[in-house]
Amino acid sequence: MKQPITQKQKSLKYVRQTQGTLSKVIAMIEEDRYCPDIIQQVDSVIGLLKTTKRELLAGHIDTCVGHQLMDNKKKAIEELLKIYNLSN
Repeated sequence: MKQPITQKQKSLKYVRQTQGTLSKVIAMIEEDRYCPDIIQQVDSVIGLLKTTKRELLAGHIDTCVGHQLMDNKKKAIEELLKIYNLSN
């Protein structure tokens, strides 16, 4: 029976896809490829990074925040607000 994919595995998958796409962007710029094609790939990198961030945040909330809420509720809330402010 297959094990469920963890948040960490999902995050690594997305960040590796991002790395590959970013390498493609670099090569496209070096090759003087058509700008709209490069921009499309840059948008893909941005989307993958946003997905990675969402997975990391979900994993953090699912694991660490729960424990922090029991230990130090105020600190947990401050941390979540900090993450939220960094995201906007």
